Amino acid sequence: MFDSFNAFWETPGGTAAAIALCALALALLAGSLYRGKRLSAKTLAYSGICIALSFILGNIKLFSMPQGGSVTAFGSLFIVLVGYWFGPAAGILAGAAEGLLNLVSGPYVIHPAQLLLDYPMGFAALGIAGFFKKGKWGLQIGYCIGNIGRAFFSILSGVIFFASYAGDQNPIIYSTVYNLSYIIPEVVITVAIVSIPAVKGAIDRVGAQLQEERPVRKPKHA
Repeated sequence: MFDSFNAFWETPGGTAAAIALCALALALLAGSLYRGKRLSAKTLAYSGICIALSFILGNIKLFSMPQGGSVTAFGSLFIVLVGYWFGPAAGILAGAAEGLLNLVSGPYVIHPAQLLLDYPMGFAALGIAGFFKKGKWGLQIGYCIGNIGRAFFSILSGVIFFASYAGDQNPIIYSTVYNLSYIIPEVVITVAIVSIPAVKGAIDRVGAQLQEERPVRKPKHA
């Protein structure tokens, strides 16, 4: 029975069911945060734009690994920027949504727990960059820590569900080396780019503009 349950998630129907459940959970979470005034309509709108840009850039692959994972054209940067501009709650939610988009576009599911680790949870970890946005190097530090979180979930998934690829090697070492081999190059390239003063300045100016609140109009007295 357990084998049949696991096999179900490898079918298109199982993947579709998992996507639908994750999407419903994210929609309920977003609605709850919006009603609780932790997310504004503007935050949700701009987060949607960043998710779309992240998805597009994430599909521009500079190098792909044989069992999944790739060095992309700054695919994770715009999710980190959501956290950097709007805070960790928005960043984590945007990352989870980005993970679902990647799941829809190229699913590889062998177990529901593996689906959660590799897709919504792995990408949601990028949003924790929002906790480290203070200071001159806040963006770079947050970006690195967000990717460490992403790497943690990818490594954990590899150890639990893809240990057979390790052969005679230690699964933990194999999964760590495998996942860091594509995450580290992208981190190095992206941090180098955003550390250019003109680029960092542009990112901070956009963030400042997004944080500006519209002035409240006072009613005119007759």
